[in-house]
Amino acid sequence: MTIGRVAEAAGVHVETIRFYQRVGLLAEPTRPPGGVRRYGGEFVARLRFVKRAQQLGFSLTEVQRLLELEDPQSCGKARSLAADKLALVEARIADLERMRGVLKELVARCDVRRGKVACPIIATLVA
Repeated sequence: MTIGRVAEAAGVHVETIRFYQRVGLLAEPTRPPGGVRRYGGEFVARLRFVKRAQQLGFSLTEVQRLLELEDPQSCGKARSLAADKLALVEARIADLERMRGVLKELVARCDVRRGKVACPIIATLVA
């Protein structure tokens, strides 16, 4: 397959593939003299792996580490990476829930202020 077909099959842009090649996530096939680089189906699978891992919140550095752990003996290490990511996601969710509560309270205060001079949102942010 050409790089364009690979991009289409994986649902990404050609420049995404080139970027992943530059940072070392994906190998670049050799170009035959006077020809076009050809990519196999395993390249599409690897590209999809990268995209799925990113959708789960893994950074490109973490994706690289996961790619290095593809063999079955490395499941424990992959699990550890996923557990660390889960802890980070749960901490972010807790932070977002806290922010949500504060913002809901500020909006509610603003809704009931009715003609008072100071805006509760601005007053809270200034304090």
